[in-house]
Amino acid sequence: MTQKLAPTEYPVHDFIRSRWSPRAFSDRAVEPEKLLSLLEAARWAPSSFNHQPWSFIVATKEDVTEYNRLFSTLVEFNQGWAKNAPVLILSVAKIRTDDGKTNRHAFHDVGLAIENLILQATSLGLFAHQIGGFNADTARETYQIPADYEPATVLTIGYPGDPENLPDGLRDRELAPRTRKPLSEFVFTGQWGNTSPLLKG
Repeated sequence: MTQKLAPTEYPVHDFIRSRWSPRAFSDRAVEPEKLLSLLEAARWAPSSFNHQPWSFIVATKEDVTEYNRLFSTLVEFNQGWAKNAPVLILSVAKIRTDDGKTNRHAFHDVGLAIENLILQATSLGLFAHQIGGFNADTARETYQIPADYEPATVLTIGYPGDPENLPDGLRDRELAPRTRKPLSEFVFTGQWGNTSPLLKG
């Protein structure tokens, strides 16, 4: 297992420090009760007007046919490493409310649900990697997703595996230190680009 604790400048919860997005997964199956725990965590995410605009299509390697259906929506590059993950989840955002209005917060809210899911996974010794590189049109056709819904992302979920099993380029990225922009680049007060005095003390 590769542990990559975030080198934070200020204290944060250990689950946040521990969460990262590996590509090396073990072939160990995820226990159904743990998978349900992840989905329950997503269920209790906050959302605008409590619309809860998220849906999840789940595929595990226990059902090879369903796993391959979801796997087929991934672009070739991501198929190369994601094939080892025992669980795939397609997240879908409901982009219109029941009265037909555009819900401009839908993707934001789905992201909140996914973060709940991922932090719950971290607490259980699991890891997740979100994938933007998939074919949304293929996913829509494959699962007959209605027009008011939009495929958002695919998640790989599982127990951490051995980075040595990854191709050279991905192995290097897997083992590289984690980095983030400093707070001074995106925390402002007064006007855009004016670093908050919170960070000048």
